[in-house]
Amino acid sequence: MTAGGYDTADAGGGFTEDDGATDDKGDKSGLRTALAGLTTRGRSFLAAGIAAAICAYVLGQSDLLRVGLLLAVLPLLCAGVLYRTRYRVAGSRRLSPARVPAGSEARVHLRMDNISRLPTGLLMLQDRVPYVLGPRPRFVLDRVEAGGRREVSYRVRSDLRGRYPLGPLQLRLTDPFGMCELTRSFSTYDTLTVIPRVEPLPPVRLAGEAKGYGDGRQRSLALAGEDDVIPRGYRYGDDLRRVHWRSTARYGELMVRREEQPQRARCTVLLDTRAPAYQGAGPDSAFEWAVSGTASALVHMLERGFSVRLLTDGGNAVPGEGTDGFAGASQESADAAGLMMDTLAVVENSDAHTLSAAYDVLRGGNEGLLVAFFGDLDEEQAAVAAKMRRRSGGAVAFLLDSAAWAQGPGAPVTQQCAERLRMLQEAGWTAVVVPPGASVVDMWRQADRERMGTSAPSTSGGWS
Repeated sequence: MTAGGYDTADAGGGFTEDDGATDDKGDKSGLRTALAGLTTRGRSFLAAGIAAAICAYVLGQSDLLRVGLLLAVLPLLCAGVLYRTRYRVAGSRRLSPARVPAGSEARVHLRMDNISRLPTGLLMLQDRVPYVLGPRPRFVLDRVEAGGRREVSYRVRSDLRGRYPLGPLQLRLTDPFGMCELTRSFSTYDTLTVIPRVEPLPPVRLAGEAKGYGDGRQRSLALAGEDDVIPRGYRYGDDLRRVHWRSTARYGELMVRREEQPQRARCTVLLDTRAPAYQGAGPDSAFEWAVSGTASALVHMLERGFSVRLLTDGGNAVPGEGTDGFAGASQESADAAGLMMDTLAVVENSDAHTLSAAYDVLRGGNEGLLVAFFGDLDEEQAAVAAKMRRRSGGAVAFLLDSAAWAQGPGAPVTQQCAERLRMLQEAGWTAVVVPPGASVVDMWRQADRERMGTSAPSTSGGWS
């Protein structure tokens, strides 16, 4: 059941799969299905009736036989009436919102429409939800008139990111005496996407202008000196102040300097997902902090006007493998952010042991700003990470010490992590160690302070 859509089913015993739903009882159909739906009360009445009839036959008591027949016939009669009852209902589900950060609530709206000519009896709705989202919601609906509708809602919440199926919706129909109960299950379901927590980051600036354009915006032409200027022929309306007289004299026609071609500054956010680089699991683990920090950086850079891509240690780039893999300039920023958030919602630890695949993607040329979230680095992987800086115009690294995170807040940084931090800083990275329980906002500000104290201004557009 999707937002605005319907899933219809017969609520009586004549339910068929052609109505877009499935029967919980499988191959049982017809009266067998109705009899299988007898409740504990109905089975007790039936057993008591049969026992009374046997005793009446043995003892020759006709009055007892009448009582036994009444007890046995009542549940069978209720099952037959419930089986013969035919009315059609339609159900729809709407998620608000369909994508929610971890730790936040989403509301699920259910609507049931009686599209038959007969009023319904007492109905019980039950929606199937994963255990991590909370208890299974149940609702009791009174008589729904012909053409009527009922709307109910419930809330779901998860501290763990991921994609969770909601549904299918189950509909239970009972008789007034509670002797028989039939269960029908709609066929469709929806998916709730729980994305990582995103913290709004402050607009710190390492260098350059805001809105993703750096100090000297990237040009498609080299303007290092007078001899490097590539002119073009004069066109009507060109500013005469842009006339390049040396080229005019050389070619014998009026030539003008080309206009600067500004491009959006690029930013690659690298997430280290290697399983050996992290210890522990759960919402407060080092890996989940790295995922949340990655999500916050991606959203922040898109909001500042950068062309952004998400890169993992396996070399997988999101949103795509186009000419450059970046999004934000030619695509809608909201669509690009949604695609990257959906990817981060289901990202897991990889089996990789090296960062070589990510380095191979980055070494193709100047990729603009690089923001990396690293787990534990051995000496070899720290050397690979150090080389990434030389391929990028600017680089900021957040280094997580898994051993300290496993001990909890207040744990000291290990000697190995301190050495890796020094290697990155010597290679030109603006690198900081993330202590257990630190805020992404605080670490973002600390990275800016580290840059102001140790790094020279960058000419690649900086970060904002």
